[in-house]
Amino acid sequence: MTRIKAIISYDGTQFAGYQVQPGKRTVQLEIEKVLAKMHKGADVKITASGRTDARVHATGQTIHFDTSLDIPSASYMKALNVQLPRDIRVLQLEQVADDFHARFDAVGKRYRYIWDCRTVQSPFRRHYAVETNGVKPNVMAMSDAARAIVGQHDFSCFCAANTSVVDKVRTVSALDFEWRQDELHMTITGDGFLYNMVRIIAGTLWEVGIDRRESASVAQTVASQDRNQAGKTAPAHGLYLEEVFYSKK
Repeated sequence: MTRIKAIISYDGTQFAGYQVQPGKRTVQLEIEKVLAKMHKGADVKITASGRTDARVHATGQTIHFDTSLDIPSASYMKALNVQLPRDIRVLQLEQVADDFHARFDAVGKRYRYIWDCRTVQSPFRRHYAVETNGVKPNVMAMSDAARAIVGQHDFSCFCAANTSVVDKVRTVSALDFEWRQDELHMTITGDGFLYNMVRIIAGTLWEVGIDRRESASVAQTVASQDRNQAGKTAPAHGLYLEEVFYSKK
C-alpha cells in the first residue's frame, strides 16, 4: 500500500459539507466513490485536514488515503479529475511517507472570508461572496478590533455552543483585511480553529465595521469566553479553506 497526499479544491455550493452524511451529497463521498471505481469496488477511505460545513468552499484542502495501485502521481491525479464531478478538483497529488496524516500532522491553516460590497451583486458571485447590498464597512475599525484576536487565547466566545471540544485555546498568528475592487477579503491564519470560529469572528468584526459594536469591545468579548458576547455567525458561502500548513519531516 502507498500513502497519497492530495490538495483538493471544491465549490461547496451543492454539498452538505465535507464529511460523509447518510443520504446527503458530500465531498468525501464523491471522492471515495471514484476511488472505489478505481480499486474495483474496494472501499478506500480518505482523511482530510478537517471538515467543512455545507456551502463552505475550499481552495486548498488536504487529504490522504492509502492505495494499492501503482500509478505515477500525474496519471493518478488525471484519473481522479476525469471521474470527479466538476465541483471538485485535485490540484496536487504525491506519494508520501506511510506515517503522514492530513489531520494530525497539520500545524496551521489559513481561511479567507469574502463580503461583496457592490450596490448590486453580480449573479455569478451570489454563491461565493456575502452580499452586503452596497454597505461598505469601516475596515480601520475592524482591523483595530482584530488586534484583540491575534495571539493565543481561549476562544470559547467564538465557538459554536454544540461543540464537544474541551480545550478551546488556539493561536491566531495573523488576521488581515484587503479590498479587491468592491469585495472585502478577510484572511485569518492560526494553528487550529474551533467549530464555526472563523465565521463567528467574521460576523463579530462585521458588526464592528458597520458600527453595531465598538472595536474595543472585542477584547472584552475574548476575555469573557462567552459565546453570547460575540456576534452572529456569518453565512457559510463566504468562507474558504485556503491552505493547510505542515512542518517538514
